[in-house]
Amino acid sequence: MDMLRSVLLIAITYALAGIPWGVVLGRLIKGVDLRSYGSGATGATNSLRVLGWQISVAVFVLDFAKGFLPVLVARWIDLPGWGVALTAIASVIGHCWSPYIGFRGGKGMATGGGAAVALLPWLFGLLLFVVAVVYLTRYVSLASILTAIVGPVIVLVLWLLGLFPAWWVVGVIGIGSIILWQHRGNIDRLRKGTERKFGRSESPSGNSA
Repeated sequence: MDMLRSVLLIAITYALAGIPWGVVLGRLIKGVDLRSYGSGATGATNSLRVLGWQISVAVFVLDFAKGFLPVLVARWIDLPGWGVALTAIASVIGHCWSPYIGFRGGKGMATGGGAAVALLPWLFGLLLFVVAVVYLTRYVSLASILTAIVGPVIVLVLWLLGLFPAWWVVGVIGIGSIILWQHRGNIDRLRKGTERKFGRSESPSGNSA
């Protein structure tokens, strides 16, 4: 029974997490396909760049919920540890490789953050780290990359101290690994000094501002 419930929730999570809210809201409100502008990603950062802060906030909340709520449900119905961890990872996979838009999507930061916080609520404190990095460097991508490294390292160390189950480590490391993979282009641009900085917008006409 645990196997069936876990597989069912993992499949449902992937299907729901695949809803590309940046694309949906961009088309409904602005008549713009978010994938055609900026970085081409469907998440909150590119939404801010192309669609404005109001839609970006809405996309962030919805994407965060895609990761947070399924893991909360998995814990509430008392799935085994592996089922909870794989539900968390499935939410990020669904967001990053949506079956509804040709297996494209976002970078996974908001959805992964939601899933990670549902596993270990104190990880929400890393938001302060993200804000600090963005404030000091003006690079959202760098904040995401560093958080995807720092978060799993902290979790791994605390697990070695016996503070929570091993499957929670698997979940957080899985999430962090996907986020890093999705940011490989950003890593290359940061290395070359060509990465976009926070606050730089790009209009649907294709002109940067």
